[in-house]
Amino acid sequence: MRKYLCLLFLAASTLNAEDKMKDEGPVQFHGYSDCVKLENQTTRVILSGACGGRVLEYSLDGVNAILLFPVQDGWTYTPGQPAVDPCGGRMDIGPECTIPKHPDLWLGAWKTERTGPLSARMTSVADKATGVQLVRDFVLSPDSSTLKVTQTIKNISAQPVRWFHWSRTFAPSGGICVIPLTLGSRFPGRYMDYEPGGLNIKPQDEKIVIQDDVLFVTGAPKHAKLGFDSAAGKLAYLTPDNLVFTKEYPVYPDLAYGEPCAITLCVCYTKTFCELEPIGPQRSIAPGESSSYTETWSLASSPFPADGKLDFAKLRGLLK
Repeated sequence: MRKYLCLLFLAASTLNAEDKMKDEGPVQFHGYSDCVKLENQTTRVILSGACGGRVLEYSLDGVNAILLFPVQDGWTYTPGQPAVDPCGGRMDIGPECTIPKHPDLWLGAWKTERTGPLSARMTSVADKATGVQLVRDFVLSPDSSTLKVTQTIKNISAQPVRWFHWSRTFAPSGGICVIPLTLGSRFPGRYMDYEPGGLNIKPQDEKIVIQDDVLFVTGAPKHAKLGFDSAAGKLAYLTPDNLVFTKEYPVYPDLAYGEPCAITLCVCYTKTFCELEPIGPQRSIAPGESSSYTETWSLASSPFPADGKLDFAKLRGLLK
């Protein structure tokens, strides 16, 4: 009897979730009316395809980990007109410096649809410049902040392509980045930065501290863009709003990485934003075939050291 009642309860819960999914149409957010909302008791995700297929909100108990610029509310791309550098939870494909310009993917309209009570999909146009179509799938856990973010690159051209996943998520500036390092780095200082004169593989910066195989970016460095070849596949970012934004992502040491220094992670930290950028491996994708890459996001609460005193042991614990 008890087992029967449990089965009835589960069936009723599933039907209620499905009914709610059917009833919940697009919502308005950040000036866009096409948004899909995924929500459980603690976590909310809002997605929009109106400008480049982005995450506009990823929040825990009402605190958003995604940086938005109010001045961009409702902005959409018109070919030939001046463009913005969009805020939000962005994603892209690389390599950064040699891929053709692809504004239809980066800024254009995407189809946004709900695929389940806690899942959604965004699909780009078929892009002639790169020969691909992109699909982004999002799945929120029913009982935690865990969000699975998968980007699929579909080759719609007549020849192989070698583009790869590049995440470009904007978080609020002023936080602390915590990045585990691994043995075998090609960089003498275990990271590199992008400087006006080129790539520096032996940078020194007072805002960057390494202790016990963990690197801490404690504020905006002299040169904003940093590259890492760590195989740890994880980073945590503690925001000034007492929120820990963690990304876990697969690293494939035996595969090629397509950026000049073969980095697996990039962080671009300015006084305006901190961009968290896992990078996928470079594969040859044959005509008609696809390649997918999944990041796992999570959120937790943790006090920000408002007094400016950094406890690196505590900060290291954010990676657990």
